Amino acid sequence: MLKDVFSPSRASAFLLCSLLLTPAVQAQSNAAAKRAAAKSRVEPVMVASAPAPAAKEGNGVSSGTRCGDEEALPGAAGAPGAFEASTADPRGQLQELVAMAQQRSQSLGAITLLAQAARDDWEEARAARLPIINLGGGLSHVGTKTEGLPVQQGVQGRASLNVSAPLYDSGRIEQLAAWRSQLAEAARQGLINAEQQLALQTVSLAMDRSRYQLQVQVYGQYVRKMACLVEALETIVRADRGRSSELVQATKNRQQAELAVEQTFTALRQTEIRLRRFVGDQLPPSASYSALLTQVPELGQMQADVLQAAEVAQLSAQAKAQSSYAESVAAGHKPQLSWQVGTTAITGPNRGGDWVAGVTLNIPLYNPGADHSISAARRRAEAARLQREDAIESRRYRVADMHEVAVSSFDRARRIVEILRNSDRVRAATLQQWQQLGRRSLFDVMGSEADYYSLRVAHVNALFDGQQAVALLWSMGRGVLTPLR
Repeated sequence: MLKDVFSPSRASAFLLCSLLLTPAVQAQSNAAAKRAAAKSRVEPVMVASAPAPAAKEGNGVSSGTRCGDEEALPGAAGAPGAFEASTADPRGQLQELVAMAQQRSQSLGAITLLAQAARDDWEEARAARLPIINLGGGLSHVGTKTEGLPVQQGVQGRASLNVSAPLYDSGRIEQLAAWRSQLAEAARQGLINAEQQLALQTVSLAMDRSRYQLQVQVYGQYVRKMACLVEALETIVRADRGRSSELVQATKNRQQAELAVEQTFTALRQTEIRLRRFVGDQLPPSASYSALLTQVPELGQMQADVLQAAEVAQLSAQAKAQSSYAESVAAGHKPQLSWQVGTTAITGPNRGGDWVAGVTLNIPLYNPGADHSISAARRRAEAARLQREDAIESRRYRVADMHEVAVSSFDRARRIVEILRNSDRVRAATLQQWQQLGRRSLFDVMGSEADYYSLRVAHVNALFDGQQAVALLWSMGRGVLTPLR
């Protein structure tokens, strides 16, 4: 039963995760215990030290510790889930973790180099309209034999200089430069998008780490509560062997709680391994993230921010690049005009030289595949535009979905708080009635405890679910670091 109730779930923030017995309930319980003790002339039941002889009223035995007081439970100091406390600023810690992840990421380094390469391609395309100067030279041994004349031979040198540049190309070079420029912009936006996705992964893992630490603390308290009940029942069974089945049941529940602790510890260790993959082996103690990302932004604003997302900007640049490329293909099938100046000098047996200056005109008259190549380029440009529009629409619906998740998660957390208060009262009253009046069975006690601690875990999960949904909302717009700054 408790295995299903206390299976560690995966998701996201913490606000009221350490609800203990409220002072008012404890005072009421202690007062009722004193009245019952005065009436029956016996001590309260649960023991944590050497047992005293039992007196027969309800379930009473003498004890040094009450299982209803969590602060006095045995083993609380070194219990499972006692993590090192951190006083670090949670906002600053998340920013530091993101910076470490971005600095260590080899993937970001590769994307940065690709973005720089795309910019170099743009510079190359933009320089195509400038003059090109070529200098050539050669040295060779030549000889000439003509009938009736002596052989002429010797070393001959040759040098040439050519300068050429386009005069008119129907806009082909300009469109190619625009194509490369938009590809460079798409690469830059791709780098920004990769940085934002890495930031989201880092923040999500850091919050999951905090989630599991809180769950371990809750499960640890449940283990100590069950251990206290087991210890008390061992004392009772020494005097009344007929109640050994209750001891077996309590032992089983304690073992199930210990299993839940171990399962959650496993999930915590796995999360820390994933986080170390991004930020390195030296993980700082987790700060308290309860005050971060708890405000759900307005849906309309988040849907408007979709247009500012780096991924959308990347798709927009790619669509513009394809459009410019289509225009360059069309311009390539139109008249091209260029000029050229060159000179050549020859030394050796036959000295001389020549020069040339003029213009070159190229007019395509017939190319059966030209229309198809232009049509293909324009269709690719339209496909890129449709992909951008589809991405925007998909993100807006995704934003609406995650907005609903965030709102419902925080609403669920608020409702669980109210239920927790009542569950706390129920378990305190049930434990008191079982200890002192004998009006409740042990199964009622364990059921109320299981319900209380399962609600505490559900509260932790609801809060972190809401916080991670808010983080995902921001990541689909201006980035998750925006609210953290």
